[in-house]
Amino acid sequence: MTRKKVGSVTPKERDEIQKLFKRQAGLAELAKIITIDNVELYEKVVNDLGETNMTFLDWWNSKGEKYNWETADNGRWQIKFETCEIFLVTQ
Repeated sequence: MTRKKVGSVTPKERDEIQKLFKRQAGLAELAKIITIDNVELYEKVVNDLGETNMTFLDWWNSKGEKYNWETADNGRWQIKFETCEIFLVTQ
């Protein structure tokens, strides 16, 4: 795996994606422990997770366009929250 710095974001932008990242992780964990017996809650969590995932991807796509970050086949961007740096990670 290789990791190359391709840009950075503002602290405000970093805070946006960090909030989405934490929400996504929390909802994914919650989905693992909710039983399907509680259909209403399960559906709410799954729907919220789907919406959060879309917002997460939209954030990356919009910032990638805005800052013209380098891309690669089978690559993904990653943020270092402490420094606001963006890295391209490839396999």
